[in-house]
Amino acid sequence: MYDPENRLTDAYDPEVGTLPNEDGGRDEENVVKTGTTTVGLSTENGVIIATDRRASLGGRFVSNKQVQKVEQIHPTAAMTLVGSVGGAQSFIRSLRAEADLYEVRRDEPLSIHALATLAGNFARGGPYFAINPIVGGVDEEGSHVYSVDPAGGVLEDDYTVTGSGTMVATGTIEGQYDPEMSLSEARDLAIRAVNAAAERDTGSGNGVVLAEITDEGVEIDAFDDYESAE
Repeated sequence: MYDPENRLTDAYDPEVGTLPNEDGGRDEENVVKTGTTTVGLSTENGVIIATDRRASLGGRFVSNKQVQKVEQIHPTAAMTLVGSVGGAQSFIRSLRAEADLYEVRRDEPLSIHALATLAGNFARGGPYFAINPIVGGVDEEGSHVYSVDPAGGVLEDDYTVTGSGTMVATGTIEGQYDPEMSLSEARDLAIRAVNAAAERDTGSGNGVVLAEITDEGVEIDAFDDYESAE
């Protein structure tokens, strides 16, 4: 529970991701960080997003083993949930509503760059605590993967990883990623990256959620184990 007087975060509140220091007045040493692993890979034919399924209490207890950390927010885009559960869910609802409103008003969907920029603006100026999502999508300009940091920074790359499993997952992807790889190959690589992180990161685990994004839409599937996802 957030205490406005002490400006600390209760270590036993449910979370699905890392807790960066967003408030300069917060004592970072007393903020317990938990983990997750989210991966986004861009290919010529679309985008693959993969995450683990674990939510924990203060990084000490697994509070939920079936969290879906990827949500569709746009006809051809999805975003990961990273951070406190409430903040991440509120962030996704707000972003989805704005994207829908734009499409109704303009009779066309937001570009993925505009969507990621909007997400960064929300992160920078909104009340969303401890978020570090990945936005992935496809538009007329091709496939895109963006990371959005808690301060609102938006960076596009061929692939990106967020969460406490970042180092292990990134190490798995490095040297194996190819922008010309097929969606099937990207899917396999994303699964391997999340699985590798789960082997070493206590905040990640309990299967994988996969989102396959093409110009035809978003398909999201959840698997209890990595073998069945392959």
